[in-house]
Amino acid sequence: MTRRLIVPLFWRIFLLIWLAMAAAMIVSGLASSFLLDRERAGIERQLELRDLGFEVASILDTRGRRDAYRFLKSQGDELGLHLMMIGSDDDNRLPAAIRSRIKSGWYRQKPAIVDVGEGYRLVAWPKMHGEGWLEPPVFRFMEMGLAFVLITLACWLIARFVSRPMRHMETTAQAIAGGNTELRVDERIAARRDEVGQLATAFNAMTDQLCTLLERQKHLLRDISHDLRTPLARQRVAIELASEGGVEGELMASILRQNERLDTMTGQILTLYRVTEQGGDIARKPVRPVDVLNHVLRDSAEYAEHRSVDCKLVSMPESAGVSVLGDAGLLQRAFDNILQNALDYTPPGKVVHVALTVSAGWINLMIEDEGPGVADEILGHLFEPFFRGDKSRGGEGWGLGLAIAKDIILAHDGEITANNSERGGLQIVARLPVFAAD
Repeated sequence: MTRRLIVPLFWRIFLLIWLAMAAAMIVSGLASSFLLDRERAGIERQLELRDLGFEVASILDTRGRRDAYRFLKSQGDELGLHLMMIGSDDDNRLPAAIRSRIKSGWYRQKPAIVDVGEGYRLVAWPKMHGEGWLEPPVFRFMEMGLAFVLITLACWLIARFVSRPMRHMETTAQAIAGGNTELRVDERIAARRDEVGQLATAFNAMTDQLCTLLERQKHLLRDISHDLRTPLARQRVAIELASEGGVEGELMASILRQNERLDTMTGQILTLYRVTEQGGDIARKPVRPVDVLNHVLRDSAEYAEHRSVDCKLVSMPESAGVSVLGDAGLLQRAFDNILQNALDYTPPGKVVHVALTVSAGWINLMIEDEGPGVADEILGHLFEPFFRGDKSRGGEGWGLGLAIAKDIILAHDGEITANNSERGGLQIVARLPVFAAD
């Protein structure tokens, strides 16, 4: 593969501004030259000034300065020119703007000066605002205006050159984060031979890799669950038949318990796959969280009694009439997973505290155990699939319960957090937006 020539963005911006300034100087110079040539041509199109100069000199000698002045004025009105007869060294009679033109080296075209002999010079220039006249400030204003326009255009092009692909990548990233994993940064941006093109290429490669990993994860969850469920079902039937045949009861009970654990794990993997696959597209209808929680507590009563753990529920009166929009079965699984986690890690004789409250359009479920808690550095990992904080908390499980609970709560547009409580145990708080309240 041939490596593309990369032109750094720094040099692109530098050269664009430099070229804009150079273009401003060249264009303003050409425009000035053109206008000055027009001014000169406007003078040169008039009658032969030399003959006029000799005639004025003759009038000065024969009839005096007053008649010469009148004659110059009448000729100037007729030709559209200012005409002055001055001595060879008498420039002070000229207007300041005309003197600056004569003395300045900047102006290539200057007022017409005709030497008529006998120490006289005829100076001619167009009348102000007449054809061919350009005042000196016009040139400076023109140069500044052209420079301003060209540099502004260059800066606009630079801003557009840099910001457009960045905005495109931002909207693409937001769309991908929202679930549209088919989107990629436009190939025209990725083909650019600068840092922006390299960033777009790296972004597309990263997105491809992440999407591949996510797809593999989904396939892994699906394959594991389907591959385990069928042999487990057959194994369970065989165990039940063997149990009826008089096989030792304690051994069969142990086998059944292990079978049930594997079946539970498979069910959790299927639930995790279902929530991950469907995301926010789950079927929704009004559900009362208090009814779901009561159902979960009833189902867990026997297990809590077996572990010698009490469940203490505190519920605000207004929470009884609150409903959320969601899937009752999935919410029951989420609540049950959180409660089972608390029961697993609460020592015998201790209490699991359950609270249901309503505030600011949210209904909050708080489940807090009186176990050993978890280290602060692993709190953020508790909702990751297959993560277990065994170093600080004992117990059985596969690290799927809280991960499933989190995905279910998020799929219902809710929030879930984990913290160490003041009692020292782990506190899980799940929040769901209120749909209706009686």
